[in-house]
Amino acid sequence: MIGPTAAVRDAAEPGEAHRARVPERAGPDDLRESAVDRTGVPWQFGVLLVLDRPLDPAEVRRALAVRIRAVPRLRRRLVRTPPLCGRPVWVDDPGFAVERHVREVRCAGPLTDDVLQDVAVRAVGTRLSWQRSPWEALVVTGTTGERGALVVVCHHVLADGMGGLAALAALVDDGLVPGDPPADDDGFPRPAPTVARLFADALATRARTLRHLPGEVRRIREALGELRATQAPRPPRSSLNRPVGTRRALRVVRVDLGDVHAAAHRHGGTVNDVLLTAIGGALGALLRGRGDQVDEVVASVSITARPRADATLLGNAVGVLPVGLPTSGPPAVRLREVARRTATGRRRARGASAALLGPMIRLAAAVGVLPWIVDHQRMVTTFVTNLRGPRAPLTLLGARIGQIVPIITTTGNVPVVFGALSYAGSLAVTVVADPDVCPELDALVAALRADLAALLAVPGGTDHRAGDPGR
Repeated sequence: MIGPTAAVRDAAEPGEAHRARVPERAGPDDLRESAVDRTGVPWQFGVLLVLDRPLDPAEVRRALAVRIRAVPRLRRRLVRTPPLCGRPVWVDDPGFAVERHVREVRCAGPLTDDVLQDVAVRAVGTRLSWQRSPWEALVVTGTTGERGALVVVCHHVLADGMGGLAALAALVDDGLVPGDPPADDDGFPRPAPTVARLFADALATRARTLRHLPGEVRRIREALGELRATQAPRPPRSSLNRPVGTRRALRVVRVDLGDVHAAAHRHGGTVNDVLLTAIGGALGALLRGRGDQVDEVVASVSITARPRADATLLGNAVGVLPVGLPTSGPPAVRLREVARRTATGRRRARGASAALLGPMIRLAAAVGVLPWIVDHQRMVTTFVTNLRGPRAPLTLLGARIGQIVPIITTTGNVPVVFGALSYAGSLAVTVVADPDVCPELDALVAALRADLAALLAVPGGTDHRAGDPGR
């Protein structure tokens, strides 16, 4: 799902500065994310910002037109290269206009949580154009009420979750220090690299790969180790693994982040362990309600390979950690077991599995079997993404951002997925489902809320709070 062929030429390059520029290639993980987008549901993610006052769409466009210079990729599009010229490249879009990316959505009545969640999940499920940088911002306005909202949607090829947060941090009010020049204000739009430069760069890249071949072999071994680390069982057949359609529904559960930290500390786990334990319990309740007796489900947990992301260099660096989640038993016992399993995985190189998953997925896409695989796989019951967001409240154009809600999507035969994002002392846990395959969504959310409450309850009423034990 990469955009049109680059407008590269064999003409002379205009100046020494351009000759010195190295083409910005799509990384192997970026190509994996593009390959996954082979179904009717676009492989996109988004974030919903709920503000304490309405936003003026014209004011948002004016602000983003300036602030977006700090995030170069948001003004670039991904294009193919000629044969023998290597991976696709990101090039400046000469037709870029912020008006093509920012639009208004008007809602009748007040902007309630239900209304905003419906708008946001619909936006994430609407395919973005590849004729420009694949992102969009929706300014949501209502006819009554005092709240405002902004929905930002990105294709996964543009950035992973950490990259998306880095881009968001550059666009809010505190993103740029007053007086600092924008990071990408050096002659935009710069011409695309010529065929000759792309060919030379591709040759140099192949030479570096050969020199580093022992390191690549080591990465493959680490990738296999990460995938095997938690010894996740193959989940038994259940009614949860069914091909999804195009409709999506979003629900949100919010809990106090301090309470989650305390619960994790009591049982020797992390925030992520608490989240995974509650997800296992909620899915178990859903399956038992359907008459399925399943002792464990398997969650594919996103694992980043980098400690932080930079708004000037986005892209993807994500592997997965398969974790078997108990579906029944006392919550504290399940949490300790999940913590034991994930601790084994965390001792491995973070995100190492990307080195193996990427080539496998791209090969399956190239021969045309990937859609069949994702519609019939039985290795994964659900996907889970957990991100650490800003600790302090943020503002956008002077409006306080009260909530940041992450939105991921389902694909293949996984009809229910979970996302989580911490922000200003709160943890927002989102559940996205195909309501036709999972009509019990509200019952699932109620079970998730109940399991979280049981995990966060303090035995004997004593609060043993401690520092952050990790994610």
